[in-house]
Amino acid sequence: MRGLFLLAMLWATPALAVDCRDLTYQGNSYTVCEVGAATEDLRLFLQEDDTRVWGHFIRIDEALAKDGKTLAFGMNAGMYHPDRAPVGLYSDGDSVAQGLVTSAGPGNFGMLPNGVFCMGTGRADVIETLAFEAQKPDCRYATQSGPMLVIDGDLHPRFLRGSTSRYLRNGVGTSADGRRVVFAISNNAVTFHAFGSLFRDELKLPNALYFDGNISRLHASSLGRSDPGFPMEPIVGVVE
Repeated sequence: MRGLFLLAMLWATPALAVDCRDLTYQGNSYTVCEVGAATEDLRLFLQEDDTRVWGHFIRIDEALAKDGKTLAFGMNAGMYHPDRAPVGLYSDGDSVAQGLVTSAGPGNFGMLPNGVFCMGTGRADVIETLAFEAQKPDCRYATQSGPMLVIDGDLHPRFLRGSTSRYLRNGVGTSADGRRVVFAISNNAVTFHAFGSLFRDELKLPNALYFDGNISRLHASSLGRSDPGFPMEPIVGVVE
């Protein structure tokens, strides 16, 4: 009887759309959130209307609540200009707010190779920018950022183990089959080398992309966490 009761409780408990957890790796603290690309409603958010960007997790959650939905997970998902316009490619369904940028440039975004996070039908992939340009994959949503953290199992060639550049950092990695998507944010300042190593060596992901540093923020309803701050764009989220 006790076994039947426990089984019934499992059936009655809704499955979490996103599996978020805290972990420590090589002395650094991280929060990671894993999403099944084939089963979850993973989206990008940029503008609430023609003139107003979303900017904050809570505004997205309040808008979704009108349709009986909620933002289960959210994270800033790329770099932006002072007016909140995306620095690189941003595609949301049939609308392209910014085109693909293939040239090197200043800052982390221009530290090639950079890449694109592409959300297609039943899968999601991190793809290096020039490979993305050549392959032209079918993406329902796409956001470009940089640098790449992991490229086909290798760390970005410019990452130094002994670097003194440390920031709060966030990014995303994907499995080779495109079904496993893992978002991560550091809870203390880390180097690029340490952050890339998390994706490659601890999370076992062959490709990973840096989203941003210092302004990195996470919304994870299962952890009771929703980081505040000034407006940001774009935002990646899971709707349930």
